[in-house]
Amino acid sequence: MDKILEAAKAIALARRNHAPLAALEDPPADEAEGYQVQRALHDLMLPHVGPLVGYKIGCTSQVMQEYIGIPHPCAGGVFQKGVHDSGAKLAASKYVRVGVECEIAVRLKRDLAAGEAPFTAEWVGEAVESYHPAIEIVDDRYVKWETMGAPTLIADDFFAAGCVLGPSVPRSSVPDLKAVKGRAIVNGEEVSHGTGADVLGHPHNALAWLANHLAADGKGLHAGQLVLTGSLVKTLWLKAGDKVRMELDGLGVVEAEFK
Repeated sequence: MDKILEAAKAIALARRNHAPLAALEDPPADEAEGYQVQRALHDLMLPHVGPLVGYKIGCTSQVMQEYIGIPHPCAGGVFQKGVHDSGAKLAASKYVRVGVECEIAVRLKRDLAAGEAPFTAEWVGEAVESYHPAIEIVDDRYVKWETMGAPTLIADDFFAAGCVLGPSVPRSSVPDLKAVKGRAIVNGEEVSHGTGADVLGHPHNALAWLANHLAADGKGLHAGQLVLTGSLVKTLWLKAGDKVRMELDGLGVVEAEFK
C-alpha cells in the first residue's frame, strides 16, 4: 500500500503545482494497480477539487484508441470544481497543456449498484435522466505522455481535467444517439467531426462498460452523477486565446474560451 500512496502523492503534487509529471519512481505495475493509485489520488485531491461528481470514459472510439495506443476504454474521475457551464472563460495557465474533446454526457436518475451487474446498454440507458452536449477538458500534464504507459495514465485520471456542459436535454427528447453528429469548432473553424456511433457503437455501450468496470471492484454509479461517455473526435490541443464550440445535432451547443 505504501507504493500506491507514494505514487498517488507524486501525481497529486504535480497536479497541484501544474507541473509536468515525469515517469514515476515506482509506477503501477498494471492497470488494476493504476486504478488503486487513482482511488488514493482522489482522496488526496478532494480538498482541492471538491467531491467526486462522476466519471469520464477515455478511449471509447477507434480514433482515440489509435491515438493513445490503448485498445480498450479507461476511466477517470470528474470533480465538482472542474464542472463548468457553457460560456465559461477558463485560464489556459491552469493547465499544463490543455486540450478538448467533443462528448455526449449523461446524468443518471437512479443508482446502478454493483450487485445489479452485469449491465447492458439497454439497462443503463433506462437509468439515464438527461443528456448534455459537453466539452471534456483534458490536460497533457506529462513530460512525454507517450512514454508513461496505460497504468500511470489511468492512475492520473486518464488526462481528465473537467468539463463544460451545455443545457440538459431530457431523455424523452433526445434523438438516436448513434446518429448524432458532433462538430468541433475552434476559433470559428470546424476542425473535426464524428458521430455517437463512434463511441463503442453507442454511448450507452460506454456507460455499460463503466458500470461493469466499477461493479467488478464492488462500486456503483449513483443518481445525479455525471458521466462523460467518450470523445467523438481526436483530442484538440489548444493555446491561450482559443474559443471552442461543440455542436451536437439534437442535443445542442456548448462553448468555452481559454484565456
